[in-house]
Order: sequence, then C-alpha cells, then structure tokens
Amino acid sequence: MPNERLRAAMATGGWTYSALADKVEVDPKSIERWVNQGRTPRRATAMLAAETLGEDVHALWPTLRQARPARAVSPELVALYDKRADVPVSTFVDMLAQARRNIDVLVYAAVFLHEAYPRLNDLLRERAADGCAVRIAIGDAGSAHVQQRGEEERFGHGIDSRCRLALMHYRPLAGVPGIEVRTHATTLYNSIYRADDQALINAHVWGVNAFGAPVWHLRRSEPDGMFDTCAGSFDAVWGTATPVGEE
Repeated sequence: MPNERLRAAMATGGWTYSALADKVEVDPKSIERWVNQGRTPRRATAMLAAETLGEDVHALWPTLRQARPARAVSPELVALYDKRADVPVSTFVDMLAQARRNIDVLVYAAVFLHEAYPRLNDLLRERAADGCAVRIAIGDAGSAHVQQRGEEERFGHGIDSRCRLALMHYRPLAGVPGIEVRTHATTLYNSIYRADDQALINAHVWGVNAFGAPVWHLRRSEPDGMFDTCAGSFDAVWGTATPVGEE
C-alpha cells in the first residue's frame, strides 16, 4: 500500500527521490519503495528522513510505534514494580516471615518498614529464634556517602536523620542471638531485602527518592544469576560494615 503521507510530505517540500536519498544516504530506489510500496526503513534512517521533511516519524511510519522484541527476561525475575511505593508492605513482611535460613537487609534507612509494620523487630526475633541468621546493614548517618545521597535525592539532612531513626529502631536487636546489626558507609546502588532464595531489590536512581524507584522481585533459580549477583553485593558491603553495640 502506498505511503500517501510520505508522498504528500515530499511534494510539499519539493523533495525528489534523488534529493531525499542523498540527504539520508540511501539509494533513490529505496525512497521510491517507501512511497509506492509502503516499505518501512530502518528506525535510524526513518528518523533522519522525518527530520529532513519536518514531519513526525510515527506519522510517516506508524509501524515504528510497535515495540521491538525484547530479550528474554531472567528466569529469576518474579515481578517488576515501577516504584517501591507500589509494593505492598505485606509483600516484604510475608517474604521475611517465610525465611528459614537467611534474612539480609541492606539499606540506608528504610524506616517505612517499621512505620508500616511495628512488629518488625518481633518478627526478626522470631525468625532468629527458629535458627534463621539475620543480618541488618543500615547507613552510617555521618558518612560522606549518606550526606551525598541526601543532596542527590533532594532530601537534604533528612536522610541522615532517617539513618539515625533506623538505628534507633534496630539497636534493640543488637546482641539478640542470631541477629547482627551493622552500619555501613558505602555508596548504596541498590537496597536489598533478602529472605532465603527470594529478594526484593530497590534500585536507586539519581535525584529520585527510594520510594519512587523501581523494585524487582527475584527468586534464585540458577548459579551466578541476578540473585547471586545481588547477594554477593550484600556480602561485600557487610564485610566493610561496623557492628552496632547493645544499648
């Protein structure tokens, strides 16, 4: 089917097949096929042609609106959330409650968990009493990286105050058998909430508060996959962190 919109755009601008072909560096016969047979050029070529003609590329070639085939997703990806705020708190709580071997939390503050679920410490004590190893790593309020994150997320000094609030929440767990609490001073690229072979990974986006950044839910299904990459990151940060003493 002829592309009448393209034909009209060329006529309006006085473009011949040869002239447009020279501009976008293709053979004039290609331009002729675009017009008379309705062929769609490669995306980059189409964008250059549309810019030359002063037209919207999708108006000239509507099929370019269609998404290109995506790579197969990781078999470990259970769900993807646009924002952490979209994840029900029950998803975090249920995952932690099901843990039997390991619970790892790597954050700067994440006080939303205690605020939305006041029994969090009790849950962690229960899991530890059942033999689950619990490791909590929160941000060092005085570290340069925490201060920088506050500036980047336009949170100002609020981020370090929330780190102190998180420490207040978690400090009662210091010294509880099976639970370790530490502070870290690293750049936090992702917040990690792990329970056995499941994890919720909250990405950090420059200029965006964590609650507005994406979260992916992972379930370990293969060695050296996405889950193991994130678990290895936790272990690396944990090795640099400072133990929190009892009150």
